Amino acid sequence: MSGADEALFRPVRTGNPFEETVERLLQAIKLGVVAPGDRLPSERDLAARLNVSRVTLREAIRALTEAGYVESRRGRYGGTFVNDRLPKPRARPKRKIALELGDGLEDALVLRSALECGAAQAAAARALSPAEREHLSRCLADTGAAKLGDYRRMDSRLHLAIAEVSGSPSLTSAVADARMRLNELLDAIPLLERNIVHSDQQHQLIVEAILAGDPETARLAMYEHLAGTAALLRAFLT
Repeated sequence: MSGADEALFRPVRTGNPFEETVERLLQAIKLGVVAPGDRLPSERDLAARLNVSRVTLREAIRALTEAGYVESRRGRYGGTFVNDRLPKPRARPKRKIALELGDGLEDALVLRSALECGAAQAAAARALSPAEREHLSRCLADTGAAKLGDYRRMDSRLHLAIAEVSGSPSLTSAVADARMRLNELLDAIPLLERNIVHSDQQHQLIVEAILAGDPETARLAMYEHLAGTAALLRAFLT
C-alpha cells in the first residue's frame, strides 16, 4: 500500500459518507493512484479503510459504474476495476468558469504553491528508501512517456508521488485535495505541446534535486514549474 493509498483511502468524515466515498474513489482514479485497468482494493478492505458501511461503499461504486469510471467483474479474479477508457472531463465555457471563480483562482494557485514547494523541499531533505526512489523515478518516466490524453493524469500522479516521499500523509492528502481543485481549472484550458515539453524538463530537474538531497534546489525548481502553470491559467481564465 503506497502513501497515496493511505492518504486517499483515509476514513471519511461523518455527515456525508456517500458523497465523500465517491469523492475519495474519484480522487484515486483521476490522480492516477489506481490506473485504468487496475482493480480497486477489495470491498471489505475499502469499507474498513474509509470507515463506511459496505452498503454505502456499494452505492458509491454503483454511482461510479453508472458514470463510466469502473466496472464490476465476477469470478475468481473478479472485483471492481477502473475502466480502460475514462470519461472525458465535461467541457465548460471559460467565461463561465472565470465568473464562478472570482478570487478563487489566485487562492488555488497560492495554496498549491505553498503545498507543493514545501513537499518538494521536504522530500529532498529526507533519506529516501530504495523503494521511494524507484517509485519517484518510475512516475517521472511514466509522465515523460504519457500520451496526450493521459498526460494530465500522469502529471498529477508524479506531483502526488513527490508529496508521498515527503513522508507526511497529511501533506499528501492536502496536495491531493488541492490537485483535484486545480485539475478542474486545467481541464478548461488546452494542453499545449510546447508547454508539455517544458514541463517534462522541469519535472526532471525537480526529481533530480530530490534524489540528490538538495532541498533548496528542489523547492526553487518546483516554484518555477508551478509559476508556468499559473501563468497559463491566468492567461486563459482571466
